[in-house]
This record gives sequence, structure tokens and C-alpha cells, in this order.
Amino acid sequence: MSKFDRRKFLKTTSLSAAGIATAAALNSCAEEELHQERPIGSQYMGDFQAPKLNQIRLALIGVGARGSGHATDFASLEGVEIVAISDLYEDWAQRSADNCKEIGNGNRHQNIKLYHGDENLWKQMLVDEKPDTVIISTNWKNHAPMAIEAMKQGAHAFVEVPIAMTLEEMWAIVDTSEATGKHCMMMENVNYGRDELMFLNMCRQGLIGDILHGEASYIHELRFQMEEQERGTGSWRTHHYANRNGNLYPTHGLGPVAQYMNLGRTDDTFSTLVSYSTPALGRQLYAGQNYDPDHKWNQLDYKGGDLNTSIIKTQMGRTVMVQWDETSPRPYSRLNLIQGTLGALAGFPTRVALQGGVEGFTDSHHSWAQGKEALAALREKYDHPLYKKLNESTKNSGHGGMDGIMRYRIAECLRNGWALDQNVYEGCFWSAVSPLSEKSVAKGGMPQQFPDFTRGEWQKTKVLEIVS
Repeated sequence: MSKFDRRKFLKTTSLSAAGIATAAALNSCAEEELHQERPIGSQYMGDFQAPKLNQIRLALIGVGARGSGHATDFASLEGVEIVAISDLYEDWAQRSADNCKEIGNGNRHQNIKLYHGDENLWKQMLVDEKPDTVIISTNWKNHAPMAIEAMKQGAHAFVEVPIAMTLEEMWAIVDTSEATGKHCMMMENVNYGRDELMFLNMCRQGLIGDILHGEASYIHELRFQMEEQERGTGSWRTHHYANRNGNLYPTHGLGPVAQYMNLGRTDDTFSTLVSYSTPALGRQLYAGQNYDPDHKWNQLDYKGGDLNTSIIKTQMGRTVMVQWDETSPRPYSRLNLIQGTLGALAGFPTRVALQGGVEGFTDSHHSWAQGKEALAALREKYDHPLYKKLNESTKNSGHGGMDGIMRYRIAECLRNGWALDQNVYEGCFWSAVSPLSEKSVAKGGMPQQFPDFTRGEWQKTKVLEIVS
């Protein structure tokens, strides 16, 4: 066999072997998790526009750290009436009700019904009060069942991240939304951050050319939450770190990057994912250093790697790296990088590199335009119209104003009968990284296929517009 033929043979057989291995890995996902027929009578929700709600009767489930902010912000919006609050704890429910009444200034939110003390009273609230919209800010395991029941009871569901924990739950959410004609939006607030909105605007203007690659992360050292042992995030989230190994919180970084790339809309969609985790050391070390040997945190077997790196391949062959680490001592970052054929946009710190340079700051793509003066110039030219419109009124709403912009847009879209900025399928695609990464890690990094929650109709969904 000649050298050329031998090389060709080796290349062909290697690729064939790789293809067989990949096919076997992809087939490891249960068929029902990947492909499901749309039930008769259901409708595609990609650009769904619900009937206008001139007055939004809004109820909340969960008003702890996150939900209490939703309560007060929504209470301040025109056309919103807070009608009910459900929480396990009476003091939390009463606190939010009192804050809403104060914001209502004696005119609005004066008849808020409270449901507390039993973990199932939220169901009674849905039946009794029949809200138009429900905001769900509970622990992760309750997101899917609460959203599904809310839609079945006739309400639009808005869910904190992630939208659900399993692919089966995500399909159930999609099926319920399509069957009831009710929105189910995962409230990814980072999509409304100033830099994320600006990057979206720059991408839509073609500034970096054809988009090739994105990088997204949630790097946020949160070991202090282990002090929340009876109530609060740490009381339940710590158990996830111990029992699960993958990317448990992908959407803050991935949501904006996916919308820059139009994933699940018109252009391209999610295809496969591979994932690897580092050893699980940090949480066990922290527990040993900060708690008595017989403390419950020292009785856990921490299985989740401190840092997870996943790589998504899209149907067009583009790539997205997604990292997650809530344990290691390092500065906060969401990476927020998007690479195109003509340049790159990156976050933490915010910076831009363009072929031919950034006028007034760099001569070529070999240097970043960054720093106070460059950032001011970029924002002056490319700030998103939505940010310019709402910045002054929302800047104190939380997370640099992104929370207020998100809540404003939810109310605005519902009151005007517009399609939401984030549809039910996007919430499921972005959240699916968690269960898929866990499967890939468990199988030594073997590729996992994304379900197509749109059932082949993602190309019908319009690109997210630059609204004002």
C-alpha cells in the first residue's frame, strides 16, 4: 500500500470509528427525550402572541431573596396588580405583601391574599385567585411542576433559572405551553444586562461579521451560601453540588451568547454537547475548614466537580464553550465572548477587537479597545435602545438594572400582546445543558444530542429584534 493510500485508509477508518462511537453515544439518549410528536390541537409557540392583558393580575410563588425583588418591582409597574403571594414562611410572604401595598400607595395591591405554612398551598392559590400571570422563584426541583400547573390553571408562567432539571420535565413544559396557549418564559435576566444588550446590537449590525464561536460562563464563588442551612439558597443548593456532576447553572452566560448567534431562531440551533468536570475538592475542603466534623455539610459525599467545561456544537458547526464554577476562589466572570470573521466582543473586562482596528483607539485586531474612554465611546455609539430608554428608571432594580429591564419587558409584552423576548424553547435549550452535561461527564465526555424542543420549527421563529 502506497504512503498516500495508507494515509487515506487510516484517515477513513479513524473517522469511521469515531463516527460509530459518536453514533453510539448519541443513541444513549432515550429516543423519547430527543424526539416527540406534537399532540393534535397544540400550537407552535416560537413567536406566540397572547391576547392583550390591559391589567395583569399577578401572583408570586416564593418570595425569598429573588422573589421579594420580583414582588416589589412588578408592584411598581403600570398595569400590574399583585393579587396573591405564596411562600412556605409567613414572615416572608407578609414582608413582600407589605412592601407591595406601600408601593401601591393605598390604591393598588391592597387585597393581596397570602398562602403560607404548607408546601402545597400554591396550588390552592392558583385555583382560588385565578391569576393571569405567575412568577415562580423557588428551589430548582419545583420549577417545572409549578410552571406546568400554573399554565393548566390558565396563567402565563415566568420561572427563575433553570426552567427545569430534566429533559422529561422540559418536554412536559413545552407540551403544556403548546396545549394551553400560555407563555412559559425562563427569566434569564442577564440577557438584559447593558453589555449583553450592546453586544446583541453590535452583532445585529454585522460589526464582527459572520459569527463563529461564543464563550459563556458562570464563575461565581458562592461557598458562603453554605451558611444558609435552614432557609435560603444554600439550604438546598448545597445538596445539588454534592449529588450532581456537570454544569448545574449554565444559562446566565449561555442565554446572551445564544441570542447573539440566533440559536433556535431562523439561522441555527443546538446540536450536540461534550462535557468534562474537574475533581470535586473545594466544597469538601471548605466544609472541613469551617464546620465541625459532625456537621451535616461534612457528612456529604461531594461528587460534583469544582469546575465544569462543556462545548456545544451547533447544527451549522459553530461552537460555544460553557463553563461553570461556584466553588473556586477567583473573581466573578460570565466570559461573554463572541467571535466573528471580522472581530470579537468580550466581557470581564468589556473590550472589542476588530479587523482594521477600532477607530480612535486601536490600529488592528491585535489590540483590544478597552478602558474607560474606549468603553464610553462604544456605549455612546452602540448602547441598545432599550437600555437607553429604561436605564434611569431601572438602574436600582438589581444586578445593575438588568432585573428592572427584564420585568418591564415582561409586563410590556403581556399588556400589548407582543411575543416575548425569550420563548419557552429557548428556556429549555439553555437549561438542557445541565442534564446533558451530567450524562456526558458520566460517560467520559461522550457527545450528547440536544432534543429539538421546537420539533423542527425553529427556523420559523424570527430573529430577536432590536426593540426600543
